[in-house]
Amino acid sequence: MPFWLILISLIALDIIWWRWADQKLRPLAQARTGRILLAAFMCLQIPGFLLIIFSRATWTRPLIPPSALAAVFIWHVLIAPVTMTLLAAGSILDRVFITSRWLFRRVPAHCLAVSVSSLALPADKPAAAGDPPSDDDPPADPPLDLRRPTRRQLLLAATAAIPPLVTAGSLGPAMVSLGSFRIRRLTLNIPDLPPALDGLTVAHISDIHTGAFTPAAKLAGIVQQTNALNADLIMMTGDLIDYTLADLPAGLEMLRRLKSRYGLFACEGNHDLFEDRQEFEDRVRSAGIPLLLDNSRTILINGHPVQILGLAYGAYRQRNHLVDRHMPLLLRQRRDDAFPILLSHHPHAFDPAAEAGIPLTLSGHTHGGQLMLTDSLGAGPLMFRYWSGLYTKGRSSLVVSNGVGNWFPLRINAPTEIAHLTLRRAT
Repeated sequence: MPFWLILISLIALDIIWWRWADQKLRPLAQARTGRILLAAFMCLQIPGFLLIIFSRATWTRPLIPPSALAAVFIWHVLIAPVTMTLLAAGSILDRVFITSRWLFRRVPAHCLAVSVSSLALPADKPAAAGDPPSDDDPPADPPLDLRRPTRRQLLLAATAAIPPLVTAGSLGPAMVSLGSFRIRRLTLNIPDLPPALDGLTVAHISDIHTGAFTPAAKLAGIVQQTNALNADLIMMTGDLIDYTLADLPAGLEMLRRLKSRYGLFACEGNHDLFEDRQEFEDRVRSAGIPLLLDNSRTILINGHPVQILGLAYGAYRQRNHLVDRHMPLLLRQRRDDAFPILLSHHPHAFDPAAEAGIPLTLSGHTHGGQLMLTDSLGAGPLMFRYWSGLYTKGRSSLVVSNGVGNWFPLRINAPTEIAHLTLRRAT
């Protein structure tokens, strides 16, 4: 129910903002052109948003170009809420300023009520009708040009024009980033790493989000770049698809084409479960992909057992689900003679994993914070304890991948990536 209330609220915001912006553009000399452009922009946004809602309700992909889809996402998820919040804050501050100015003028007038006749100054002689104006007379106000907008009207018109311009300007960087990703190379010093595993390499892939913003061309690039790493292991930490199972065949085909010396292992993410959890899990397993859900798989690498543990994504609206429901199931399966690696879509599983002495946890989910002003300032630290890169706690390490795909098209200081990890025995 809250989800649908949010959607309805966003449509209401569209209508309110359109009406407000249209009124603010009217004083401009080119008001007709501005209002037509505004109407065209909103005639893209509102039907586009309704089409997204329809596609989500029917589990289909919206049939509009990716650039138009990106514009609708950026406007409704970021620009429109921020704009309306700033306008509301500005309106409140404006009212406070007007009220305080009125009080400031009223209080001195009341306290300093002194008649002119009580002052020991000569009274001014009233000017006769035909007398020329004196140099001491205040200058007459210039005639008002009612056709020219005031400074305030120009400022408000600019305020109405800026949000659509920002939305349009962000499309270029967004569309470029959708087709590219980086290889992030990290060396992990593991205190308890067995000597036989010193130098082990892992290609860590997460948050592929197969769908509108991770098209077939990018999936091919992921396969090519991952296979070029020639890693010992490939780990996929969830969100193979964006939201509809119609995109699952393309995601599974991509996973089947990935090559490594000792295989690929995966866990699930929250986006994988949106349409039908059971069908997703069954179809992934039927495709021969080792999907680890509260269970483990042990392999031999250079003669030493390596145990891959995979955490199922639980009721993610419930607090502490990682600890209360799933971690105990995994910890009971842990082998004392094997080197464990935990796959968990959500990075907060690192806390119980570190307490249990698991030396390495791999996660995703955060998209590197998605919108970051700096490495440590932005959405990432506001929402997560761990959001990007390497973290250590005691003798345990966590790597959080920014993810290689997108559900939201715009990223700031949080580039998409495949992580290439090299494990070294700490000395």
